[in-house]
Amino acid sequence: MREKKTHLHFFLHDIISGSKPSAVTVAHANLTETDHNHPTGPTPFGTTIVIDDPLTVGPEPKSKVIGNARGLYVSSSQDKDLMIVMYVDFGFTAGRFNGSSISVLSRNPVMEPRREVAVVGGRGKFRMARGFAKLKTSYFNSINGDAVIEYKDGYGLNIEVMDLPMGWVSSSDQDSWIVRWF
Repeated sequence: MREKKTHLHFFLHDIISGSKPSAVTVAHANLTETDHNHPTGPTPFGTTIVIDDPLTVGPEPKSKVIGNARGLYVSSSQDKDLMIVMYVDFGFTAGRFNGSSISVLSRNPVMEPRREVAVVGGRGKFRMARGFAKLKTSYFNSINGDAVIEYKDGYGLNIEVMDLPMGWVSSSDQDSWIVRWF
């Protein structure tokens, strides 16, 4: 079979602070501020956060929304680094992929400027997706935990989907996520 590919490029806005956060803590470990063996901050070890983060075409908060990332992540490092394990469904609500989604289940070393996460499935046009995404932190506030993450193929997204028609290409440019299938 011949390989086909599609490009996607978007920004995820993970907002913990303010009056209308897109990420909310639902559980946390019983740690104190003076426990020097476990760092504290917006997401100390054992914190579980549920998200409904907007996906936008640009890094600005008022940028056009093209979907949302829904799921959860758990702060999973007892060290000073911020490591999460994420279980997230990237659902598209606009354009040709409206109603389709890509599923990620992976370890995510948040403090690394560029990192890789595993794509383990999808729905709709991304049914049977598998592969990886490399992402880059566009903005991170270490005080309140707010972040904007860029997903773009320059950092790499390689997803394979079996027996599906060619997908949508971002209208902005060809520098974006790559979705591949045969």
